[in-house]
Amino acid sequence: MSTVLEVRGITKRFPGVLANDHVDFDLQKGEIHALLGENGAGKTTLMNILYGLYRPDEGDILRDGEPMVIHSPKDSISHGIGMVHQHFMLIPVFTVTENIMLGDEMAHRGILDRKTVSREVAELSHQYGLDINPVALVRDLPVGVQQRVEIVKTLYRKAEILILDEPTAVLTPQEADDLFRIMRELTKKGVSIIFITHKLKEVLAVADRITVMRSGRVVGTVKPEETDEPHLAAMMVGREVILTVDKAPATPGDETLKVEELRVADTRGLEVVRGVSFSVRAGEILGIAGVQGNGQTELAEALTGLHPVSGGKVTLCGKDMTGKPPRQVIEMGLSHIPEDRQRHGLVMSYPVADNLVLCTYYLPPYGVNGVIQNKAVDENAHRLVEQFDIRTPSPYVSVSTLSGGNQQKVIVARELSRPVNLLVANQPTRGLDVGSIEYIHSQIVAMRDKGAAVLLVSAELDEIMALSDRIAVMYRGMLVGVVKAGEVTKAELGLMMAGAGVAGEGEKSPEAMPV
Repeated sequence: MSTVLEVRGITKRFPGVLANDHVDFDLQKGEIHALLGENGAGKTTLMNILYGLYRPDEGDILRDGEPMVIHSPKDSISHGIGMVHQHFMLIPVFTVTENIMLGDEMAHRGILDRKTVSREVAELSHQYGLDINPVALVRDLPVGVQQRVEIVKTLYRKAEILILDEPTAVLTPQEADDLFRIMRELTKKGVSIIFITHKLKEVLAVADRITVMRSGRVVGTVKPEETDEPHLAAMMVGREVILTVDKAPATPGDETLKVEELRVADTRGLEVVRGVSFSVRAGEILGIAGVQGNGQTELAEALTGLHPVSGGKVTLCGKDMTGKPPRQVIEMGLSHIPEDRQRHGLVMSYPVADNLVLCTYYLPPYGVNGVIQNKAVDENAHRLVEQFDIRTPSPYVSVSTLSGGNQQKVIVARELSRPVNLLVANQPTRGLDVGSIEYIHSQIVAMRDKGAAVLLVSAELDEIMALSDRIAVMYRGMLVGVVKAGEVTKAELGLMMAGAGVAGEGEKSPEAMPV
């Protein structure tokens, strides 16, 4: 195989941070080359350089052996490099064709030539086994098909090198398997793929080569047949990592959270949580599984006071908390690890120390007679930074300067360091590396073992199955099934997540049930 892309000695510095330290990396024609590394290892910086979002301070980029200068994504696209971002760049109210031609419009006598582009999209999607309907509205497509649209968009722009950033983060197991099939079909036709992921099983299943980065440097490149999950995890983190969740059987106590016929509408007034009922007892973890967009986000936000409730009742330790604002539910003993850590979990411009008391700053010992007690805040920050292994140069730096994993640790430290009756953990490890995942999982299990009730919401089936004592599945705003964690397979859960066997709109589904 010939080398289609090579980076030599790439170095990128930010104030106080050496993000890439003389990185060497190459991509062969028709291969899937996986890029692994902890948060802050430098993977994203390297890909942003290849895609023209950053310019390197040192080093060279070669395309087919020829040096190239990239000033912008337009330059990268002109060199045949395309990127599918973790968060899709699609406009929901546009058709597939309109999304694909956006920014590269074809017109005839001043009128957009949708017909010609639709025909090209249909041919492209059939050629690569992607099979999408060019005239479908994106908002009506499942997440897995939306991802296909993103891939076709890059192929329409003649991409021969495809960068996939965390492509399975929001897919069911079946959709992920379908994506891997598509990736292999693409490489058979000469497309070369850089595959960024934190999921070691996926890397071993689909990659031809695996390069691991740590602290801005490449620590090694291996082939799947030469390695295994523990070895890859140790390369990423620099130490042995426990990949399985070590937890004893649950010993549930009294009912802590009770949800009865909860109904929640979205900002458009459409009901997205539809008569959901369940309970969580002290000392157990109830996992809520489901493909993103089936009401889990609104359910978690309604329970934590971030979203209004349109019907039903919620009680915590026997006290009504229906529709209560965040401060009141916090004072009732609820802790929340939010889905969007930067929007709902942190004040990014505040220092680490202040973020660690966001929920309790007005209470003694941090607030006395309306005055912040800086000494108490500082002592709390130093204690939690050490206890929760938050990697920060100082408790006084802005939390925005920390890696994603350490930002998450700030939230976990704040939420778990006070008395907790109920922990709502919504996508607690999304986008985190194996070291951070290991740590956060251990903390969630520790809270359960201390007697807290835990509601875990996650699109990661491995996480749901490893942590949960019971698992409920959400589909189109309803709970469509509940099982004990040790009595169901990943494939069975994936089918439930995709709505297999669930009645159509307006029908009463036999699977829809309270937990």
